Amino acid sequence: MAKAEKSSNLEEVLKPFYQRASEAEDRLTQLEALLAKKGESDTGNKEISSIVKDFQSKLESAQAELMSERDKASKEIQKLAAENLKLQYRITHLARALKEADSKLAA
Repeated sequence: MAKAEKSSNLEEVLKPFYQRASEAEDRLTQLEALLAKKGESDTGNKEISSIVKDFQSKLESAQAELMSERDKASKEIQKLAAENLKLQYRITHLARALKEADSKLAA
């Protein structure tokens, strides 16, 4: 009977430890679930971050291309303006030569 009483007493002494161990396991399970959720959100954040970086690089590329096209257009405008001035000079010169030729024929 002493053994039964000791084992019963031992169970009573160990009961709070088992209870705390069970509570610790529950908390551990909750923490693992929380970490799993956080891991999923981190994965989502990484995906979003990757998409943002991709868009930023595309934007930078498009801006560089836009600047290049603007430079080309500016150079083309300058070239056409210079050509326009040359042609206006030729028109003026040819019109004057035509008037002189007409006046020589009339005389």
